[in-house]
Amino acid sequence: MKIYGVAILAGCYLLGQLIGSLLGVWLGIGGNVGGVGFAMVFLILANDQLRKRELLETKSEQGILFWSAMYIPIVVAMSATQNVKAAVSGGWVAIFAAVAVTLICFILVPVLSRIGQKRSIDP
Repeated sequence: MKIYGVAILAGCYLLGQLIGSLLGVWLGIGGNVGGVGFAMVFLILANDQLRKRELLETKSEQGILFWSAMYIPIVVAMSATQNVKAAVSGGWVAIFAAVAVTLICFILVPVLSRIGQKRSIDP
């Protein structure tokens, strides 16, 4: 059911926003730092764990997949409304964080692409 997808998405979003706000306070930026990104990671992890434990019915899984697909456009729309000028004027910490996260993502792409692939056993 799609309502379970919404509930999991909402929980992940709230947790991501909380962590992003705490990280912003800790860094002294005074804003949310990566809350939506954290939420997306939590959504992926929650979906994966529920599948592994076989706690998802087919309809629930379809709901989560639906909202996972909707999440990307929502993230783009939300990030378009953020004040980039204020973030950059916050100092080098914001710029360093953006560059570091981007580099980490580029490094992790090959690693993440191998997850879930079936390995062939050579005779």
